[in-house]
Amino acid sequence: MQFENTLDFAKNLDEKDSLKHFRDRFYIPIINGREAVYFTGNSLGLQPKSTQDYVLNELEDWANFGVEGHFHARKPWMPYHEIFPTQIANIVGALPEEVVVMNQLTVNLHLLMVSFYRPTQQRYKIICEAKAFPSDQYAMESQVKYHGFNYDDAVIEVAPRQGEHTIRTEDILSTIQQHGDTVALVLFGGVNYYTGQFFDLEKITAAAHAVGAYAGFDLAHAAGNVKLQLHNWNADFACWCSYKYLNSGPGGVSGIYIHQKHITDKTIPRFAGWWGYTKDTRFKMERGFEPIPTAEGWQLSNAPILSMAAHKASLDIFEEAGMDALAAKGKMLNDYLFFILDEINAGLEEKLIEIITPRNAHEKGCQASMLMLKKGKEVFDTLKQQGVLADWREPNVIRVAPVPLYNTFTDVFAFGQIVKAILGRD
Repeated sequence: MQFENTLDFAKNLDEKDSLKHFRDRFYIPIINGREAVYFTGNSLGLQPKSTQDYVLNELEDWANFGVEGHFHARKPWMPYHEIFPTQIANIVGALPEEVVVMNQLTVNLHLLMVSFYRPTQQRYKIICEAKAFPSDQYAMESQVKYHGFNYDDAVIEVAPRQGEHTIRTEDILSTIQQHGDTVALVLFGGVNYYTGQFFDLEKITAAAHAVGAYAGFDLAHAAGNVKLQLHNWNADFACWCSYKYLNSGPGGVSGIYIHQKHITDKTIPRFAGWWGYTKDTRFKMERGFEPIPTAEGWQLSNAPILSMAAHKASLDIFEEAGMDALAAKGKMLNDYLFFILDEINAGLEEKLIEIITPRNAHEKGCQASMLMLKKGKEVFDTLKQQGVLADWREPNVIRVAPVPLYNTFTDVFAFGQIVKAILGRD
């Protein structure tokens, strides 16, 4: 499509948008008496208007039934987690039995590493991206130390080449091959939080398996953002949060994926809990853990109902919109944003902004990371004053993420106009 940097063009795209009505299903923050341009769905998604009713229903059932709500609530609490697998599977490209909603993201990452990071003196290394999100770094550091290894030796970070901002796929694959049979686990973020780079998870998985290692992914910035096919890509495991693109509230419940080939394997070690025990004999309270033969077998505790109710409100919207349509609109929003930012630099000998997110459609989602070459903090602070909520990352990067459920092409145009004015390009 031939884009134009005009308000009429942006409004025309919005008018033709088949998903435009979903914006009305969300609360948009108000700044200075006007709806904000909310570009931080990659940090915390907006609240669906239906969330209050979903949570209130559970509060009412708690009030009315007490403990009997486990069996007689409108959505009985005891099997509550069972309402999610099909919806989540459609978002991450999995089979329903391969996914379960439970715990928080880093808790789940540790639990999965218990199962899939089992180092030996020969095979003990973890290969990951440089500048992984800190929680991932800390999880890996504590896991390798727990097993008696030194981080600098056991964790191999693949970094961008000199003068580049993103990591080449061939460098990831060659690093895996280079370390060969010393690699126990390849663990990447699906989408890097800083640059917005969407890694080639299928190729990374194949390379890990070729050297006898497991492949796992933290999908915090990928789930609900980009098209995923975890089962078909043969990934061993993954986990994600629900409070970013999945709009399920601050600190919202997490989810995990474990490939079908692993879920019935009782020899895989895990930290067990009562809620992962075989359902038909769970209440016999017997010794000896017998896991549910699905991803549910990795559960520890019964469901956090109020958090899960908020999650359900968002997933029902995702199911209605469809992940294919959302991914397609998200790509177009991002492409339009790139076009708008390129226009700001047009004709200048020295650029004001460098986009460090890949331009290849297969290597990005909704997020664009702007390396501010001039007036970075001034631009960021002024954006907020003028009703644009973006994200600042030291030393000089502004992250913005127009998401398809509630952002518009007019949002993108307005953002560009404000940035142009601040930089003196209007």
